[in-house]
Amino acid sequence: MTSIYFDHAATTPMSLESLQAYVEAASAGPGNPSSLHAQGRTARGRITSARDKLASLLHCEASELVFTGSGTESDNAALFGAAFAQLKRGRKGIVTTAVEHHAVMHVCRELEEKGFDLTILPVDEYGRVSLRDAISAIDDSTAVVSIMAGNNETGTLQPIAEIGERARKHKAIMHVDAVQAFGYIPFDLQEMPIDLLSLSAHKINGPQGVGLLYIRKGIPFQPMVYGGTQERNRRAGTENVAGISAFAAAAERAYQLVQDRIAHAEEIRGTLLKALTEQLGEEMVVVNGHPELRLPHILNVSFIGISSESMLMNLDLAGVSASGGSACTSGSLKPSHVLSAMKINSERVLSAVRFSFGLGNTREEADKLAKITATISARLRNR
Repeated sequence: MTSIYFDHAATTPMSLESLQAYVEAASAGPGNPSSLHAQGRTARGRITSARDKLASLLHCEASELVFTGSGTESDNAALFGAAFAQLKRGRKGIVTTAVEHHAVMHVCRELEEKGFDLTILPVDEYGRVSLRDAISAIDDSTAVVSIMAGNNETGTLQPIAEIGERARKHKAIMHVDAVQAFGYIPFDLQEMPIDLLSLSAHKINGPQGVGLLYIRKGIPFQPMVYGGTQERNRRAGTENVAGISAFAAAAERAYQLVQDRIAHAEEIRGTLLKALTEQLGEEMVVVNGHPELRLPHILNVSFIGISSESMLMNLDLAGVSASGGSACTSGSLKPSHVLSAMKINSERVLSAVRFSFGLGNTREEADKLAKITATISARLRNR
């Protein structure tokens, strides 16, 4: 049976380097990084080494990095931690966009319930926020601004640097969800106006269950998890030593091969889009997202006249893994909030499928997928 995995935006296979680092750390024997004996010090050394590697890649200080259990936890910790710290300074404004991941959107709604003033910025038909809207929404009452770097459903990039400059001017804390963008676009945190940055290991061929939160030195922050002094009192709980080691190995590999990864993803994306258009016809395949300001590894297309659910079910039966949008809501029958926010017509929203590419994918798979999709399309339309 055919097996094509085109759902890398949901999770990626672990790279050989990451897997080797994980096995080496996990098989080294017991060792709590907080213990003072030799085994504990060895475990602590692995975390320190990983933190140093990631800090070097991100151009920040190692002390500014906090390991978490996921990208979702990193988003939650950033928003709750910064918002409540800023509330003590009399700031209650939260600014975000209508296309954020639910790990950000749901937290912002919860903060609104707790008395914060929430502003949700609209986006255009490509899913990109207006810089003018963002600038007008940020003022001296703003506590936190949270804008994702690249969208997980469409790949559209946001003007985070320009918005961050506005936030800095008004002493608001700038948070960026870079979970999907990390490994494809560079982040120089010494230069960029970013105060909080959320990352996840399993989006860059690392293990699941490990996230990272950058907290710029001097930024007010209130921890969310209590119970121990780990991570400089910013996130209690015994660290995932093997996962953290594997995260650093995956990130190091991703950065070393970044240009190759971008070229590879663009080649697969271009091949698939061309083949789909040829097989199904231009009028039946509509791309959702920005044509140029986008991540290279995501292709969101609407198959006009065929529901997302029907297409995905048939693709799955044919051995193809894809999704209708965010993996966190893939089990829901609700239409994508991202595509709905773009104000495209309902037919496009309800027929959208996200393909995403990475390690192990080939042009041959893209061509084969197009043929499978054309066969499914013809069968469903004949019904």
